[in-house]
Amino acid sequence: MAQQKLKVMMLGGLCEIGKNLAVFEYGNDIIIIDCGLAFPDEDMLGIDLVIPDITYLEKNSDKIRGIFLTHGHEDHIGALPYVLRSINPPIYGTRLTLGILENKLAEHKLLKTAKLITVEAGSVVRAGAFSCEFIHVNHSIADACAIAVRCPAATVLHTGDFKLDVSPIDGGMMDVTRLGEYGNEGVDLLMCESTNVERSGFLPSEKTIASSLEHIFLTNTDKRIIIATFSSNVHRVQQIINTSAKFGRKVAVTGRSMVNVVGAAVELGYMNVPQNVLIDINEISKYPHEMVTVVTTGSQGEPMSALYRMAFSDHSQVELTSKDLVVLSSHAIPGNELLVGRIINEMYKRGVNVYHDDPEVHVSGHACREELKLMHNLIRPKYFMPIHGEYRHLMQHKELAEYMGMDPANIFVMNIGEVLELDKNGCKRAGTVPSGRVLIDGYGVGDVGNIVLRDRRHLSQDGLIVVVATVDIDERAIVSGPDIISRGFVYVREAEELMNEAKAIANDVLTKALDNGVTEWTQMKNSVKESLTKFLFSKTKRKPMILPVIMNV
Repeated sequence: MAQQKLKVMMLGGLCEIGKNLAVFEYGNDIIIIDCGLAFPDEDMLGIDLVIPDITYLEKNSDKIRGIFLTHGHEDHIGALPYVLRSINPPIYGTRLTLGILENKLAEHKLLKTAKLITVEAGSVVRAGAFSCEFIHVNHSIADACAIAVRCPAATVLHTGDFKLDVSPIDGGMMDVTRLGEYGNEGVDLLMCESTNVERSGFLPSEKTIASSLEHIFLTNTDKRIIIATFSSNVHRVQQIINTSAKFGRKVAVTGRSMVNVVGAAVELGYMNVPQNVLIDINEISKYPHEMVTVVTTGSQGEPMSALYRMAFSDHSQVELTSKDLVVLSSHAIPGNELLVGRIINEMYKRGVNVYHDDPEVHVSGHACREELKLMHNLIRPKYFMPIHGEYRHLMQHKELAEYMGMDPANIFVMNIGEVLELDKNGCKRAGTVPSGRVLIDGYGVGDVGNIVLRDRRHLSQDGLIVVVATVDIDERAIVSGPDIISRGFVYVREAEELMNEAKAIANDVLTKALDNGVTEWTQMKNSVKESLTKFLFSKTKRKPMILPVIMNV
């Protein structure tokens, strides 16, 4: 065993935000850290979620000894309801992390078969040849941990998502003492998040939000206040509840994920709600406008989120008016700026006061440059792999490590699926494993691929033309049609001449094919398709999708 090498690979979380999944393999043992999802890009039409491709894990399922979760955010646990359908190892996580996960698994009817094992910061778990220690860190969700992985070949520290908060709301400061002890003992590889590497300095404490909230409540005593934030940020929600109670307001929670997370946090003791402050969203009409605070999801402008439905007057309990103040207690995740801007514009159209893009009402959960430097100084690793970020984040984190004095040859900016192999003698790239993305569309998992997405883009950009004709192969004659149906290409009533010309061309192509004895359906369809494509492009400079439907009598 001592001669084996440790293989480290990321199946998600490199050159992207989200979809975090790290795999560690030593001999006949595999462990996984995190199993998250990402939200679709704008060009992924109709796609709901994106998860990692776990083909490699499915092929090696007998080797998997456990899944270790750093914290309860969607980009770290959101893929589990889909992944557990094909592999089902034990899952280790802190109380709040598993509390949030239980709600998700219950929705997917997987809770009874899942093997959930609760740990706490300081716990050490043996998993085959691996020993994994959970180390407390601060983040924008309670119960977040870094994970130290030991095996005979190497020691690795995976930071998860973290920040340094010296005056946290709850749970104590990041365990710099234990991290420093690992640094003194010797860490072979540091895998450190890179999300906020572009921001200089230190992050302010989450506690600074309290004074900003008090100012908002104090200066808006005549308005109902709706605050949109990340559902997982229980400390932020706790501060909103505390401030509301101080000003004599009732608090209602809306949005499925917000209701689930707050429910789990209260049940597990991570939130303390004063008596008679929390009310059901259905009861808000019983109280004066100015005595109500609504805490909602939708800070990222997600379609069909609670705030989105409020903005477009589609929420069954909350109708926004000029008597409301909406506070976006968040920053737009890269790529979501247009979605956020859309709902802000819509709310302004309704005369709603909107408080947004103000750093005083949001504190990030991801370490800035000085905090990243602290982590590097504490751990002092032989080798370094930046993780959790787009390519520019990974490269800037590489440059930061070099600035800290690290040899560039010992820094590995990897791609998804690349294998990093290390032991006591060195570290090197060692090939690739199957990797990529799996698209979730409704109940379908992976049944929508690049070809389907290409067709959807084609349809959305240029529309569809369907050519329908019935022929008699024996008589070599057209029995009916060809008829042309257009969707998303041109308005037929205003383009009769164009459609008639298209019909004539399709008729000529089919007649010619029948006269020449062509009986192969594919050949006839391709001829119609090619001729109409050339004609329509010459007339419109557009290439609609053309579907010939040719039937034999």
